Amino acid sequence: MWSSSRIGRQVASAFVCGRHAHPLHRQNLRPRHPEHQLQHQQQHQHQHLHLQHHRRWYSSAADEPVAAPLRSTKKKSDRAPPKHLVDVKTVRAIGGRGGDGRVSFMKLFGNENAGPDGGDGGNGGHVVFRASESVSGLGHVAVELRASAGERGYNKDCHGKCAQHEYVDVPVGTVIKDCDGRVVGDLCRPGVMFVAARGGAGGHGNRYFATDTEQAPEVAELGGAGEALRYTLELSSIADFGLLGFPNAGKSTLLRAITRARPKVAPYPFTTLQPHVGVIQYDDQESVAVADLPGLIEDSHRDRGLGISFLRHVQRCTALLLVVDLSAPEPWTYVDVLRHEVRCFSAPVLDRPQLIVANKVDVDGARDNLAELRRRLPDDEIVDISAKHGINLERLLKHMKRVYDRRRKSAEEDAAAAAGFD
Repeated sequence: MWSSSRIGRQVASAFVCGRHAHPLHRQNLRPRHPEHQLQHQQQHQHQHLHLQHHRRWYSSAADEPVAAPLRSTKKKSDRAPPKHLVDVKTVRAIGGRGGDGRVSFMKLFGNENAGPDGGDGGNGGHVVFRASESVSGLGHVAVELRASAGERGYNKDCHGKCAQHEYVDVPVGTVIKDCDGRVVGDLCRPGVMFVAARGGAGGHGNRYFATDTEQAPEVAELGGAGEALRYTLELSSIADFGLLGFPNAGKSTLLRAITRARPKVAPYPFTTLQPHVGVIQYDDQESVAVADLPGLIEDSHRDRGLGISFLRHVQRCTALLLVVDLSAPEPWTYVDVLRHEVRCFSAPVLDRPQLIVANKVDVDGARDNLAELRRRLPDDEIVDISAKHGINLERLLKHMKRVYDRRRKSAEEDAAAAAGFD
């Protein structure tokens, strides 16, 4: 699952380890002067300590035990078309109409005027959003949600049946906004419900209107209309990691290599227009979700390209994977542009854990760009991979698991501190 084929992975590994080996490794093959060798060892130790000191969101111990990723042996489906993740949807919720009341008069043997016996109508159903862990997106939610109407009243003082409520399951963490953009609901825990549209009340039958002075009323009420409201559903979180990068950086190829997701891969830009989510399984029974986000270009915060709609996807990821194409000239400039666009849209997003993924390390000239990228960004953790040939993917997955564990531990500590404060 981590490469196109086993043979291609072996050939690529031999190719990279032999022809495109790191310059420091190539120097080890030639005899050095003792002074040059001592200088090289000191420089190597200094780089190692510098990288360990400035590593963010990673453990200080390089050999800290971390769960290993599981390799899926099941073949990917090639029949059903891949479905993208729907994280924003505007819906119209309509409550059920109440049942009408009944106009009826009781007729008994020997007493034709026994009085009114019209029953009341049943109440209409509500439209209710319910947080559930069994769904992961909003693609199954219809644009118009309509509850059932109540049943009309019957004679002999029989009331109509009340309608069943229309429950719509949405993912945990769904934020509900009204037509003015105000947050009216936050389904942050499983089982939490939000009544989106109330059903109408059932109308009274003529039995209800009987009095001492009016013993035979011929009037009944109509059932009340249900509420009709418009809402915008948004997912507060779509994945643990979001693949952020320019078009054709290899984000879709990387997601296909490490998960069972099947986003479209093509040699032209903007092949991904909607986010695709894949899941990585680890041997400690943990699952990490990764989202392939649409490509970002310069001035996206000014609504250029996919614009703000793309940056909203970035806001819903817990950590960011900055995918950089090493075959492009000056790839370090792309990192600055990506961070600038995210900062202009939402500065707090940059405080989340980040990892630079240097892709296409198997291309000619990529090793030189990688060395320059490490020199210009000494404070960042950089993992060089080849998503196409499966090079260093296991190392990347372990880095991601380490970031995920640190993030989850920090969240648990914050929750425990908040509970102790309360």
